[in-house]
Amino acid sequence: MHTPLLTLDDWLAHCERLHPKNIDMGLDRVRAVAQRMALRFECPVITVAGTNGKGSTCAMLEAVAQQAGYRTGVYTSPHLVHFEERCRVHGESVPAASLLEHFAAVEAARTQGGEEVSLTYFEFTTLAILRCMSDAGLDVAILEVGLGGRLDATNVIDADCAVITSIDIDHTEFLGPDRESIGREKAGIMRTGRPVVVSDPMAPQSVLDHALEIGADLWRFGHDFNFSGDKQQWGWAGRGRRYAGLAYPALRGANQLVNASGVLAALEALRDRLPVTAQAVRNGLALVELPGRFQIVPGQPTLVLDVAHNPHSVAALTANLDAMGYFPTTHAVFGAMADKDLAPMLAKVAPLVDRWYFTDLPTSRAETAAGLQQKWNALQIVAGGRRQVPTSLHTDPERALEAAVAAAEPTDRIVVFGSFYTVGGVLQHGTPRLQAKHLGA
Repeated sequence: MHTPLLTLDDWLAHCERLHPKNIDMGLDRVRAVAQRMALRFECPVITVAGTNGKGSTCAMLEAVAQQAGYRTGVYTSPHLVHFEERCRVHGESVPAASLLEHFAAVEAARTQGGEEVSLTYFEFTTLAILRCMSDAGLDVAILEVGLGGRLDATNVIDADCAVITSIDIDHTEFLGPDRESIGREKAGIMRTGRPVVVSDPMAPQSVLDHALEIGADLWRFGHDFNFSGDKQQWGWAGRGRRYAGLAYPALRGANQLVNASGVLAALEALRDRLPVTAQAVRNGLALVELPGRFQIVPGQPTLVLDVAHNPHSVAALTANLDAMGYFPTTHAVFGAMADKDLAPMLAKVAPLVDRWYFTDLPTSRAETAAGLQQKWNALQIVAGGRRQVPTSLHTDPERALEAAVAAAEPTDRIVVFGSFYTVGGVLQHGTPRLQAKHLGA
């Protein structure tokens, strides 16, 4: 090492230089460094995998556990604005300065005895955050899988309870071409004899088979737990426990009841080690917050932020937008990764959008604004161009939002979606009301 690494930004730049690839599937390197670090947790660990709903599930687990009086630690990725968002201890992002010693410890272990281990940015940062959490005197650690499960860096820690949320087609170049092969990768976070909660109502057979194969304690949606509800309230029933008359979770959207059901199953599965009261469940679900998940920012025009970035999550977003009622015009700010299945994403939400603002994003993985416009035009040709929908191109999400705000009437609606970078770009620079809302001012 040549230049001293004094700030979090210095360390993150160092992590970016270490490995030629962004993603390098395999646990051998991470496990070797974790063993050198003697990385372990003294508290129950809940690991959450899935295509959609992971972040919401982690946030609800955290909120209920905190209401029950537990000291919580949560690792999620990616972040929206600041890297520190990836590590929360007792509900607060860990300050950048507090992470430095943990980055230094990973570097020392990685280069120990002159046998240097190459780690990707994600692997290195994951190990640093895991060490930070293991040192924090937690009562429960909640880990969100970055990609897949079996070979994800978080899987060097044995989960006391695994949660698998909805599974859909995404990251096919790493996880396989269909739900069965993707499910098999997610199932890799299960452990023999330990509970695994599968909250996907239509779980791939590969997930169920793997649980049986390794002798995990399978909690299956629709079999071991379920929910029912009307317009006012909902109830949950699991093995030997019921909750009735629950208020809807503070996270908006129809899909959140499925996520909340998985959360209650996980807490029930860990009841011996992590008992929670019915009151903690009620308060936690009522108070949970998660920026960028169907987040409606107060004011005019109505502003909706959603990190939906694959066909499944865009379908959920579309249903949620539809349920909001009538708006004269819906403006959509959209930026997305080039490797996503973009045509179905655009087609799904198309009937609700009256004006598109396509944006470039600050990463080489992103599709250009011009490329997004071309895909949209191709869809229009196939559809016979029945409706004239204006489009415009922008260099970043901030400028795209400015253009949408300038064009929108107070009674209109603006939707920002397609990627963490799109929503993050808006939150980073957006309007004063947006920043005040996001930063809890």
